[in-house]
Amino acid sequence: MTRVLSVASECVPLVKTGGLADVAGALPAALTGAGVEMRTLIPGYPAVMAALGPEAPVAFDLGDMYGAPVRVRRGALGDTVLYALEAPHLYDRPGSIYLGPDGKDWPDNPERFAALSFAAARIATDGIEGWNPEVLHLHDWQAGLTPVYLQQMGAADRVATLLTVHNIAFQGLAPAIRAVPLGLPLHGFHPQGFEYYNKISALKAGLVYSDAINTVSPTYAAELMTPEFGMGLDGVMRDRRAVVSGILNGIDLDAWTPPYKTPAGKAKQTAALRKVMRLPPSDGPLCVVISRLTEQKGLDLLLEVLPDLLATGAQLALLGSGNADLETAFRNAAERNTGVSVRIGYDEELAHQLIAGGDVILVPSRFEPCGLTQLYGLRYGTLPLVSLTGGLADTVIPASAAGIAAKVATGLQFFPVDAQSLRGTVVRMGALWHNREVWQTMMRNAMAHPVGWDQSARDYAALYDSLKKAP
Repeated sequence: MTRVLSVASECVPLVKTGGLADVAGALPAALTGAGVEMRTLIPGYPAVMAALGPEAPVAFDLGDMYGAPVRVRRGALGDTVLYALEAPHLYDRPGSIYLGPDGKDWPDNPERFAALSFAAARIATDGIEGWNPEVLHLHDWQAGLTPVYLQQMGAADRVATLLTVHNIAFQGLAPAIRAVPLGLPLHGFHPQGFEYYNKISALKAGLVYSDAINTVSPTYAAELMTPEFGMGLDGVMRDRRAVVSGILNGIDLDAWTPPYKTPAGKAKQTAALRKVMRLPPSDGPLCVVISRLTEQKGLDLLLEVLPDLLATGAQLALLGSGNADLETAFRNAAERNTGVSVRIGYDEELAHQLIAGGDVILVPSRFEPCGLTQLYGLRYGTLPLVSLTGGLADTVIPASAAGIAAKVATGLQFFPVDAQSLRGTVVRMGALWHNREVWQTMMRNAMAHPVGWDQSARDYAALYDSLKKAP
């Protein structure tokens, strides 16, 4: 049994802003049958501490950090152990876990997540409640300083570190002057260490000092070694290519189970969704989007080809929020077109309805480390129309001539990631929709495609086992 401490800044069902939380929440349970005992450490945000309750026992006392006492309290994440870093001066604040009321990063984010990293290193060094992790599984920049602290504490020779990059665009930058307050060794502030253009980069620290690196899809792992996708860290990724791997995310099959067994059952859900979204009846496909409204997600490309999509007889139902200009543009599109319905914000119940009732889920991302919505689409027979990048490339079998002839296609892909290519694929989608035999076969293929955690859990268990160090 391999003992692993997962260190993350968010975790479902307690707190979530993105796919990282889904992974952190699902992986511990998925690994229980794979020879791994995983416990999870997350910051004690208000929602987390409320879930634990005031009687949650103190499992570790870290003393004073950044001006006030910090402790670790023990709770539960399903049937696994959850540790929450109780530090009200760092985490007890309203709104976003990363952003202040002005929409900008909290000024003390370097300290907030350095504390998380330091706590993980102390737990690895000293143990907690008689339990000693053999591997620290670190998620994104918020846990990136952990291997640096682990080296300082003298435990790096017996506890392994694995850094998972969920999105390399977020790098945890801080001014160089913060190195001493953060407890970082000045001898590490250089281009081969954690220095990044005269700033501290918590993500680069993790990339440089961790024993191994993985990303959330094999294609994204390869993409990060290129200037186009590496966001300035492609050289670091190439230097460490020998320890880089990609393991696809899975989804929670219990949380995402369609209310029908076969493609024929979708019709009732589609009719209900049209009523919810106030769309008129239509013989064309109902396309859905559940996304942050950003250029990364390619939603500006969708706006550009929206007339072509509607011309095929398709409709669009969108749920999301983000860039103010994109929000306005989609609202205006809904006002001009009866076949477009837009909800700005996020609603978990509506998200499930969109997946269940949609015929096509659109994910035209410019880059996508793994992506989860296309996996939900596969599970529900809501065919993904995706760009050829990252996890989208690894999870969708395209409706090429060969894919259709072999009866293995599960969706549509387009490349290059531009409006012209997307336009052509949207038109092809319209043509395929009218070939009901092919479309039904693709739906059945999609619903049969494995999207759970079984294989990924086995891959992680093997990776952890390979990283364990001699006592």
